Amino acid sequence: MKFDIVTIFPSMVRGALSEGLLCRARERGVIEVDVHDLRDWSADKHRKVDDAPFGGGGGMVLRPGPLFEAVEAVLGTGGGCSPAGREPGTAVALMCPQGRRFDQAEAARLSRECRRLVLLCGRYEGVDERVREHLVDLEISIGDYVLSGGEIPALAVVEAVTRLLPGALGRAESAMEDSFSDGLLDCPHYTRPAEFRGWAVPDVLVSGDHEAVARWRREQAYERTAKRRPDHLAGKTNAAPTRAAPES
Repeated sequence: MKFDIVTIFPSMVRGALSEGLLCRARERGVIEVDVHDLRDWSADKHRKVDDAPFGGGGGMVLRPGPLFEAVEAVLGTGGGCSPAGREPGTAVALMCPQGRRFDQAEAARLSRECRRLVLLCGRYEGVDERVREHLVDLEISIGDYVLSGGEIPALAVVEAVTRLLPGALGRAESAMEDSFSDGLLDCPHYTRPAEFRGWAVPDVLVSGDHEAVARWRREQAYERTAKRRPDHLAGKTNAAPTRAAPES
């Protein structure tokens, strides 16, 4: 899968791509990521890409010209880069607080349906509204809070989607066991030592009974979700684990 990240702070993004999962996925050829400096498409001698908003008010707004030209150059489509004219499997997303909240289901959809994803990183007071209306396919928010720009959200999207691609993880099943993969939060995990400062690992985890371990993990995941994120259980009538009947 190919990702293109358009930003005014390319070094901020490249640093994160050089470590961990994303670095390994790039080395394995699972993903390709190109980082583009939006200022390369500025017509201003000072490489300026923003301006004051019409109507007054504080802050600055990213101009439409550099963003349109960046996408047109990245996708090689020339003028008139509208969503309707793009190749199947190609999408342009704007990272912004007003977008749809990103979740595991959306990450899974993008991993299935996209072969190329262009991520535009907003800054300042946002972007000219014509970018939303005529350039992007979707708007993505990673939560109900405001950051200074879209670089961190863009990286979050890239990693969440990458984890679901074949070959990204050393153990493919890991992605299916993560929190939210089935609507539940992840269960508790323990490692050595079996007892630490008087706190022992639950007996079932060292019992060697794989069925009992699986059942315990499912029960713990359900209980944790019910306590911390009950909204994830709404409408999930089959989410509750089936407990074995007590022996008489």
